[in-house]
Amino acid sequence: MRILVLNPNTSQGITDRLMAAALPAAAPGTEVSSLTAPRGFPYISTRAEAQIGGAIALEMLAEHHADYDAAIIAAFGDPGLFGARELFDIPVVGMAEAAMLTACMLGKRFAIVTFARSLGLWYQECVESHGLTSRLAGIRMLDEKFGSVSDVQEEKMQLLVDLANQAVEQDDADVVILAGAPLAGLADKVRDLIPVPLVDQMAAAIKQAETLASLRPRKAVAGSFRRPAAKPTSGLPPALQARFEYR
Repeated sequence: MRILVLNPNTSQGITDRLMAAALPAAAPGTEVSSLTAPRGFPYISTRAEAQIGGAIALEMLAEHHADYDAAIIAAFGDPGLFGARELFDIPVVGMAEAAMLTACMLGKRFAIVTFARSLGLWYQECVESHGLTSRLAGIRMLDEKFGSVSDVQEEKMQLLVDLANQAVEQDDADVVILAGAPLAGLADKVRDLIPVPLVDQMAAAIKQAETLASLRPRKAVAGSFRRPAAKPTSGLPPALQARFEYR
């Protein structure tokens, strides 16, 4: 099977992080490819940035979805996820949703630990949008500057471990998610330093995408995720325009 990893951020370094975590998780015979957003933001951290990143993710999917069995939107807030599920026939997995649902299978309550305070509100709303607020133990965020976003996991590794342990000790988290695309792969490096299961967001997304692709679910023709009726557009990229206009 073929899985497409879409990074709605513009940082190629983040895409490299995502792929370094994705490839070891993929089953034999699974081919994983990646795309980096051609415009937008180095990393998405606000609602407005997520709206733009989600639109760019839809553009990338429109151009490439026909060549893949499943796709992953590889930004933790899942920008564009519900629109992608509505518009395209292949399963589309959100990295945050995959991590949270996987965490729910390992414990009662999960904590989210991330590298920037600006991400907290967006992640909280992401949890709510997936209906998982009752399973959330808390969100813990670093509140200090960092150098390169692509290298933040090395720069702040011990502080992130400390936050994860605080989530276990003070928030009663049964599982911890190290969240945000730049932290992909960190869970495996620090798993012995935290006394509860850690979920790697990218590995979870790969396994969820493989599962959905192997189940071969039909595309909804009823309900809220059916493909919208054809509608004329103006100014959209050709592939996305064709998807909306049924051409």
